[in-house]
Amino acid sequence: MLEEETRIPTGIVPRLLKWYDQGHRILPWRTTPIPYYVWVSEIMLQQTRVEAVIPYFKRFVTELPDVFALAGAEESVLMKLWEGLGYYRRVRNLQAAAKRIVAEYDGEMPASYAMLRELPGIGEYTAGAIASIAFGLPTPAVDGNVLRVLSRVCEDYRDILKQSVKKDIGTQLAAMYPRGRCGDFTQSLMELGATVCIPNGTPHCDQCPLSDLCLAYQHNSTDELPVKTPKKPRKVQRKTVFLLYDGDKIALQKRAEDGLLAGMWEYPNLDLHLSQQESIQALADMGIVVTDLEPWGKAEHIFTHIEWKMQVYRGVCQSSGENKFVWVTEKQMEEEFALPTAFRKIKRKNP
Repeated sequence: MLEEETRIPTGIVPRLLKWYDQGHRILPWRTTPIPYYVWVSEIMLQQTRVEAVIPYFKRFVTELPDVFALAGAEESVLMKLWEGLGYYRRVRNLQAAAKRIVAEYDGEMPASYAMLRELPGIGEYTAGAIASIAFGLPTPAVDGNVLRVLSRVCEDYRDILKQSVKKDIGTQLAAMYPRGRCGDFTQSLMELGATVCIPNGTPHCDQCPLSDLCLAYQHNSTDELPVKTPKKPRKVQRKTVFLLYDGDKIALQKRAEDGLLAGMWEYPNLDLHLSQQESIQALADMGIVVTDLEPWGKAEHIFTHIEWKMQVYRGVCQSSGENKFVWVTEKQMEEEFALPTAFRKIKRKNP
């Protein structure tokens, strides 16, 4: 157990750097580690797997190759580039930060942990990653991967979700950062946690460069670590979703500018699971008269703290009347309107 007098062994530094040098994943933001690329990749990688991020990253930096392009992008373009990645607040913060970088730093990312922390969407971990990888500063990036690796190496049974534990680990790491190789050290810890000391399943201890230093490996306790406070059960929300067609157009509506999926486009929907007759009446109350409203299946989507259970109806509008919906063609849907993943899961086809 990591106690006050027990420290992270300094021997992890040369072992990790040697292991990293011998072979690591070739990723587009590593190939060209300019600050803009490092920043965009780190924001995309929040809550998202590397494999999923790679095509999004390539497309994003092709369309918006620098801070100036990002700052000046239309919201519809921004959202379409992000469509399917989820957690859309990330990309809004990304653009808000870009605008500040253009206005306050002439388009150059500030090479300072403290100044990076002041930008929208950049927390402790992201600032540490950018500062160390892009600017070579001894600033740890302590995330779940790093905490898992070090809790096992030190056989540390403290709760890694506690800020005090995270702060202690960061303080110890900062004193160990190797001059001239700060970025590589940060990425070696990330790499080890992502590919060897993995979050789910049995860690690949036989491939680990730290196994001779790892107390959990030596004491056969890797499956007990890290320790985390159990998550609260997700709140379940039931929704009725409508695929409404008027000729060759389908109805969309925009969500409120605050809260979950703020400002995103979605299919018309209502809270609770409504019967077919209740749905027809609810649509009529909104000025929509439908024919052939039929059950179209079910879908589920899990957010961090909420789970949506959706039942879907598909209908043809006899009269779309006056309503708050926007009616778009399939081509417009594909090229101009970004739908959150929760709604993209729902299959649709023209009547």
